[in-house]
Amino acid sequence: MSQNPTKHTKVLIIGSGPAGYTAAVYAARAMLNPILVHGSEPGGQLTTTTDVENYPGFAEVIQGPWLMDQMKEQARAVGTEMIEDHISSVNLKSKPFEAVGDSGQKYTADSVIISTGAQARWLNLKSEQEFRGFGVSACATCDGFFFKEKEVAVVGGGNAAVEEAIFLTKFASKVKLIHRRDSLRAEKMLQKKLMENKKIEIIWDSVIEDVIGETKPKNVKSIKIKNLKTNKIEEIKVDGLFIAIGHDPATSLFKEQLKMDKEGYLITKPDSTETNIPGVYAAGDVKDKTFRQAVTAAGMGCMAALEAEKYISSN
Repeated sequence: MSQNPTKHTKVLIIGSGPAGYTAAVYAARAMLNPILVHGSEPGGQLTTTTDVENYPGFAEVIQGPWLMDQMKEQARAVGTEMIEDHISSVNLKSKPFEAVGDSGQKYTADSVIISTGAQARWLNLKSEQEFRGFGVSACATCDGFFFKEKEVAVVGGGNAAVEEAIFLTKFASKVKLIHRRDSLRAEKMLQKKLMENKKIEIIWDSVIEDVIGETKPKNVKSIKIKNLKTNKIEEIKVDGLFIAIGHDPATSLFKEQLKMDKEGYLITKPDSTETNIPGVYAAGDVKDKTFRQAVTAAGMGCMAALEAEKYISSN
């Protein structure tokens, strides 16, 4: 098989989604002719989110996949080269930076913007995946609004789970927090807030066995939970289930080369998207475990492109 010649670009963007596409729009408009490499399902987590009501600029409810298509087309229209390939290795110690795709294609770049995102961890139950987006969610800030005066359950025991449970009490009439152990990992202050909230009930030592619902219209009716100490299984009526057992940033590619925290999120300088290697930037959920919103990811994509432009012009 004949090898494609190496593709060189001033800005190589790895990953799509709001961060990658926005970086591409800004880099292309700065005449940097960026290349954006995305996987077989571009658009990231928003492609599994149906109703988006909190992205600025849209008075009507919009669809996550549609928003990602629009961003992708905008980036292409202003001059981004889009390539479907999976980057399997990078060398950020060389100049120019190097990346190699599964296709065998080699890319070299004067600067790199990483927007590979993160994935919510799921329980990996068949029924959970079946009702994903129809009562099962991994984002309370995205979907809590749809559960006004309804009963919901949250699974998890860390800060995220406790924060989601507290947040959901703004809408839901009752929130059940289900945790597999008999104590929470969340910060003490948060635990105190949780315990004081009358709308929240904690179900200890328990795991979810199954999600039960209707197909027409598709919605969640109840969940089966198993007590790990007694092995007793009971069914509880809920209208929604929020999975809050953590996220995994897609950063294995950059191990040993870029600084990351213990959970694998890339570390950037304060008020900047620059990593520990000048010319390499990180934007969106790959570095942000605090906000995880489309608008904050897009904001960071913009920052990364502007920082890359400055870096290129001064070098």
